Amino acid sequence: MKLIVGLGNIGDKYCFTRHNAGFMVLDKWSLSENFSFKQDSKLKSFVSKLKIGADDILFIKPTTYMNLSGEAVRAVTDYYKINIDDIIVIYDDIALNMGTIRIRATGSDGGHNGIKSIITHLGTDKFKRIKVGIGPQIGPSEHYVLQNFSKEQLEILKNEVLEKTIEAAKSLMTEGVEKTQNKFN
Repeated sequence: MKLIVGLGNIGDKYCFTRHNAGFMVLDKWSLSENFSFKQDSKLKSFVSKLKIGADDILFIKPTTYMNLSGEAVRAVTDYYKINIDDIIVIYDDIALNMGTIRIRATGSDGGHNGIKSIITHLGTDKFKRIKVGIGPQIGPSEHYVLQNFSKEQLEILKNEVLEKTIEAAKSLMTEGVEKTQNKFN
């Protein structure tokens, strides 16, 4: 089983904030592939399952809020016995310009508290990631990430970035890191 984690914050007031880019990717994916999420309190997540080719895919949107995302990821990986090599985390990155995505096989948290929490709870930084650019940052990061996308940014997101991120995640699952990086970075 493969696990795809979209990071964000739950609640209507966060729905279109920059920090919810990971949630937005999974919401777009669920609309295009016709699957839905159900809350699972023991897994601290909204959860959905889908079969893509021969792979069973588990999608989660943690309900723990961003800074505690690792609690949900750990609960899911323990319950389903998911291998670290089968995890992909999708999240926002203020260091990348809007419209840009970056694929990484490993790395530090880069100042992102959701990734920091996942690294802490999994005990490793060796999981695949897709960073969704939300920059350039204006003002303090803790305020910037919790602001709504502008209308122009939402258009870029809806018309370019969300679908590109979904394709990158599918590529990571089928073609691996290096080929996906060459294609999307």
